[in-house]
Amino acid sequence: MPKLIIQIPCLNEADTLPETVAALPRSFPGVDEIEFLVIDDGSGDGTVDVARRLGVDHIVRFPQNQGLARAFSAGVDAALKLGADIIVNTDADNQYEAKDIPALVRPILDGKADMVVGDRGPADLEHFSPAKRILQFYGSWVVRGLSNTNVPDAASGFRAFDRRAALRLNVISDFTYTLETLVQAGKKQLAVTHVPVRTRKTRPSRLFRSIPNYLRRSFVTLVRIYSLYEPIRVFWTLGGLMVLGGLVLGVRFVLYNFLYGPQGLIQSLILAAALTIIGVQTVLMGLIADLIASSRSLTEDTLLRMRKIELRLGEKPDLEPGYHGGDDDDQTEPAPPRVGRGATTR
Repeated sequence: MPKLIIQIPCLNEADTLPETVAALPRSFPGVDEIEFLVIDDGSGDGTVDVARRLGVDHIVRFPQNQGLARAFSAGVDAALKLGADIIVNTDADNQYEAKDIPALVRPILDGKADMVVGDRGPADLEHFSPAKRILQFYGSWVVRGLSNTNVPDAASGFRAFDRRAALRLNVISDFTYTLETLVQAGKKQLAVTHVPVRTRKTRPSRLFRSIPNYLRRSFVTLVRIYSLYEPIRVFWTLGGLMVLGGLVLGVRFVLYNFLYGPQGLIQSLILAAALTIIGVQTVLMGLIADLIASSRSLTEDTLLRMRKIELRLGEKPDLEPGYHGGDDDDQTEPAPPRVGRGATTR
């Protein structure tokens, strides 16, 4: 049976981590082994000390804050090297109901999905404001269209990945992994599904300062990742619109001068020429971006092969030195320092 690792990215979660870890399952049918992995993203409140006292199985630690996306990526990398067949990501603030983890991984165990997203039903959550419900609904609708998936709650961080999906996903954003991994999964033809999960009200999110800030950063993330996988569509659409605008202004200039004589609409002619030139350049940029995307696809294939080779060679994860899980009394043989992928080695 498969091995499951539950990873918990943390930033100053010393108060809530004990309750979160205590609720996590240690066994359930279909899974042979369950381990807990805490990723400390530069916490300053003793989160690592709390994780040690709780006896979590593994700890990855950043010396300073790197952002949720990088913490998530470091956790996935460590979980793969620890032999995980399935990885579940949950939040350290205990907002997700840990009893739903068996249902979350069931589609993977049944061979029906590579990635499963927990659907919180944001439209019905009483602790969400009306504005947040609307944004969640339309935001998920946009992501579904970009990713060709049917996930109703794109912002949910409660999700499960099988080994195949975890090896193929590459998070390049330093903001959040939720939107980016969905778009990537859809573009890479991974089987994505969702299951209903329960949540509880927690403290305000630390991921963003305000809703406008979240919208801006999410928009940038979506445009960037979609442009990586659909450059022709993005650049040709923009270029086509600019060329069309230039043609409309050009036709307007010609008609006015033909029907009414010289009208002095030289500004329209200049703008028409500028839009047409920029539009054609944008279309050409789309061709270049498509060639770059092909090269990126080859690079991702190479990275996938390298990851598989690392796993076959038994590459060790960058865990907290000297920590081996369990009681502090067992911490007698510090691990040798290692360097790689951002985790601290001190």
